[in-house]
Amino acid sequence: MPMKMEMTELGPMKRALKIEVPADEVTQRFSQAYVELNRQVRVPGFRPGKVPLAILEKRYAKTVEENVIRSLVPDFYDQAVKQAGISPVVVEIPPLDRVKIKKDSPFTFTATVEIKPNIELRDYKAPNPISLKQDTRTVSDEQVDRALEVLREQQARLDALPIGTALKEGDYAVVSLEGFLDGGPLEGTKKEGHLHKVGSKAPLLGIEIDAHLLGKSEGDVVEIAQPYPAGHPDTRVAGKTVQFRLGVTAVKEKKLPALDDEFAKDCGSYASLQELKNTLRGQMEQALKKDVEEMHKDAILSRLADTYQFDLPESLVERELDTIVRQRLQERQRGQGADSAHGTDAEEVTRIREDHREMANRRVKVGLILEAIAEKEGLSVSEEDLNNEVTRLASELRVPLVDLVKMIQAGGRESIEKLRIKILTDKALDFVYREAVIQG
Repeated sequence: MPMKMEMTELGPMKRALKIEVPADEVTQRFSQAYVELNRQVRVPGFRPGKVPLAILEKRYAKTVEENVIRSLVPDFYDQAVKQAGISPVVVEIPPLDRVKIKKDSPFTFTATVEIKPNIELRDYKAPNPISLKQDTRTVSDEQVDRALEVLREQQARLDALPIGTALKEGDYAVVSLEGFLDGGPLEGTKKEGHLHKVGSKAPLLGIEIDAHLLGKSEGDVVEIAQPYPAGHPDTRVAGKTVQFRLGVTAVKEKKLPALDDEFAKDCGSYASLQELKNTLRGQMEQALKKDVEEMHKDAILSRLADTYQFDLPESLVERELDTIVRQRLQERQRGQGADSAHGTDAEEVTRIREDHREMANRRVKVGLILEAIAEKEGLSVSEEDLNNEVTRLASELRVPLVDLVKMIQAGGRESIEKLRIKILTDKALDFVYREAVIQG
């Protein structure tokens, strides 16, 4: 006798599945459970496997009931989903202590299911593919020259200038700086061997030193009087004037190498400057191609998001918001240093969630559309795809591969499923991109 199933709508994206398992199936599962139990338990006075059923029922009824429920619920839930023709997103199966089961009687339970919307796909491939604007950017000679200049700067040398040479803007000074208060050195205000580019306006110990260096030469010492306001946080100097002593240890200038074949050889295994230029151009063209592809794919995602209107499963939006909150808090912690874990209170989390709800809605919506395209086009994710993605992620995040694999495994099935869906939606986006027409 087949199971009975009733589906009730609880909202646009929620369904209740009331499932009734027939009595003979329940009886059969109880029999199997007791046979299994008889093999495992040891009861004094009986040989293994020969304990009378009445004794087992008296001692182990509760355990067997729970085991039978555990085996029946997933099996019949899967059947009910197939019969109902729905794609579940999140399933809420009732806790074991809430359901009752009896041998020789039908067993009824209710699963609450959040479902994926039914998307009527259109206009993503021939005869009506998405049309994209042509990107006419190219890599110019000026861009290649600028990249060469960056390499030149990296290969530059700092050469000492003759003693007596006066510092001018663009020169480099090796300086020392120390603060004195009431005739004695002030702790924490000493800096030695500091390389400073004159004209860079970079302060040293909070003091602008550029104006004091212009025209000075090696061996010169300058006295700088620095007054501090009465409200300064360092009480030692608040309302006082500190005398700083700035010494010029050396005067240097930056020497850029000549742009010739020798320079190319110093940059790597290039036989000539032309070969180096060709390599740089190739790398830049590759980067531009990737950038154009990313922009076209963003345009496709926007078009897909605008084309379809449907209700979103709330649990998927909430899950996406959880991910965004986690990322934002991690970014903020990295920005403030590991010690600054303060401020991750409930108010802050609520604010992040509200600010990013629109983004989460769009991500979930586009993800569901791409999953529907993947299903329709028969796209799938192989073991090799998963391995390649994990290797790529490890290299992008600069994490050892074994550590990343451990992290994913620690996240269990949900982590692997997330990764699988990411690869699947990427494949679907690639499919739509290949089908798109680029207008001249």
